[in-house]
Amino acid sequence: MGDVNQSVTSDFILVGLFSHSGSRQQLFSLVAATFTMGLLGNTILLVLICLDYRLHTPMYFLLNQLSLFVVGFPLVTIPKMASHFLQGEGSISFGGCAAQIFFLTLMGMAEGILLALMSYDCYAAVCHPLQYPVLMRRQVCLLMVGFSWLAGVLNASIQTSITLHFPYCASRVVDHFCEVPALLKLSCADTSAYELALSTLGVLILVLSLSLIAISYGHVLGAIIHMHSEEARNKAFTTCSSHITVVGLFYGVVVFMYVVPGAYHSPLQDNVVSLFYSLVTLTLNPLIYSPRNWEVLMALAKVLSRAGLRPK
Repeated sequence: MGDVNQSVTSDFILVGLFSHSGSRQQLFSLVAATFTMGLLGNTILLVLICLDYRLHTPMYFLLNQLSLFVVGFPLVTIPKMASHFLQGEGSISFGGCAAQIFFLTLMGMAEGILLALMSYDCYAAVCHPLQYPVLMRRQVCLLMVGFSWLAGVLNASIQTSITLHFPYCASRVVDHFCEVPALLKLSCADTSAYELALSTLGVLILVLSLSLIAISYGHVLGAIIHMHSEEARNKAFTTCSSHITVVGLFYGVVVFMYVVPGAYHSPLQDNVVSLFYSLVTLTLNPLIYSPRNWEVLMALAKVLSRAGLRPK
């Protein structure tokens, strides 16, 4: 009981990313600039999707939600890390650590599930274009998004409550930010059964998600092969290429962190990879979906024109 009380009343010590580098100021400036640019880009994309009626389509509705998940991870971690760097101290309360675990777990699970479900949108658009308005009607889109949020909240609630139930009576130093694997390493109780359950659940969800993506794109590839028009092939490729890029980034990191045996990477490496993945996707998300997308560029030009900022 004393161990549990100590866990609840004691702070954790966050070892900042910048303390591991000799050029702390340069690394901090790079991370801050990348975070700011990514946040600005995703905010512009979200605003455009909300303001322009031409972007009120199933694909952009799902993209809107994906952008929220992409923004969520660095919003939970980067400001806290920046505050610690500027103030010169790195403690985080037990409640603050719990909040980080909850939101990071929520965003990670919800983003992974939504990315898998979005493959169905590509399948419907390429394989059944005439039935697309029915297959991707508003109720279906809301169901996809609602399921992603529900799965994320349930997973985060369970993992956070179980993880923080363990006593933490030894070292309380955590690398960068509070995540489940990092905290389990600090527990003075036996967490092997829980870690095995987490790994099993993670692999199961990963297999199901990748299976859905593989089936969807298998049908898409078959449909593209049978297309006789070069223009139709290019349109189908454009429709799916952005999603495939984001899927590759997300699941590549997930496989590295949760499928590759732990002997080949440390919790420190996991945190660094996770952090930089969040910064990369935060920055690339609006770039991946926008530069070649005529609808987004037209919406941006329209907003700039209304604001009187469009070049003559």
